Amino acid sequence: MALPRLPPRAEHRFVRRACGLRPRTQRLIFGRPPRLDGQELAPDIHTLLKLAHWSGENWRVEGRSVEQARAENREGVPVVGGPPRPMARVEDLSIPGPGGHMPGRLYVALGAPKPPQPLLVYFHGGGWVIGDLDTHDGVCRFLAEHSGCRVFSVDYRLAPEHPFPGPVEDAVAAFAWARKHASELGADPNRIAVGGDSAGGNLSTALCLQNRESDDQQPAMQLLLYPVTDAVGGQQSRETFAKGFLLTRNDMEWFEGHYIPDGIDDADPRASMMRAEDVSELPPAYVATAGFDPLRDEGEIYAERMRQAGVRVVLRRHPGLIHGFANLTAICPSARAAMLEACGALRMGLGLASTRPTAVPA
Repeated sequence: MALPRLPPRAEHRFVRRACGLRPRTQRLIFGRPPRLDGQELAPDIHTLLKLAHWSGENWRVEGRSVEQARAENREGVPVVGGPPRPMARVEDLSIPGPGGHMPGRLYVALGAPKPPQPLLVYFHGGGWVIGDLDTHDGVCRFLAEHSGCRVFSVDYRLAPEHPFPGPVEDAVAAFAWARKHASELGADPNRIAVGGDSAGGNLSTALCLQNRESDDQQPAMQLLLYPVTDAVGGQQSRETFAKGFLLTRNDMEWFEGHYIPDGIDDADPRASMMRAEDVSELPPAYVATAGFDPLRDEGEIYAERMRQAGVRVVLRRHPGLIHGFANLTAICPSARAAMLEACGALRMGLGLASTRPTAVPA
């Protein structure tokens, strides 16, 4: 029998407290976390998945219409996100893009130093189909609070209304706009990173590959959180973690089916950068993967390919975590610790980036 549903705020408090219990207590109540592929699921993540199962929560998009998937994704935000973190400034913006104006949102943390500051141009996850500024508001506030950066979140066009390569074109345009208008954003134009989770990590990598080919200015750094790097698939992790750990293999097929139209090669490097012939001369990258994630292997293979090509790369696998941990910092201590590490990498990477003046595009 499913547990009764609580109002979102009460459900958030209940889930946060359950996930914050001592691991020994969590094991007594919810059982021993599963072991798979030489890893054990983090006890707080196991608790979250058990609570979702007992409440009848279904996070899968497989079998949903696009409208249903988007609505259900938005409905879950108050439960996992909780009250928004206070910021010194949160400003909604509108910037020009290939398909018209794109919404964006600038975050400046309390106590932030006077500008110019480093800036992270952030692309949200959601399989290129779901997700928006609000679903990742908590992620961007967390990054702004702990990384020492301003964060500019971009609401790129979504598939299937705007399939590949529309979102890639939006990402390229958004980064170019941020560099050109760095002073308006309070940013140092030489310390602008790109980053994102899942599909947003995919867009960040595609942007860097495209800018290299066009000789446009590259970002100072890539922050890639469990990125999609191969729409062709076939990696072992897509089979090993095909179901049971939030994102499923069938979900990924649903997302990729909506994003990549018929007649487009799945191996196009802008969608499957792991298949690119050359991944050299890209910005330094911090790549974080989750042990219990169907996308784990492709993120790690792409990181290793960049490293072998001479790109400075830090690869960090969080063996007990699942896909989507960037959105779980308000309820799961293990997810918070992983994101604090990513913030530290961003702080160091942009702190070490060149501060020599360069020409800003006119």
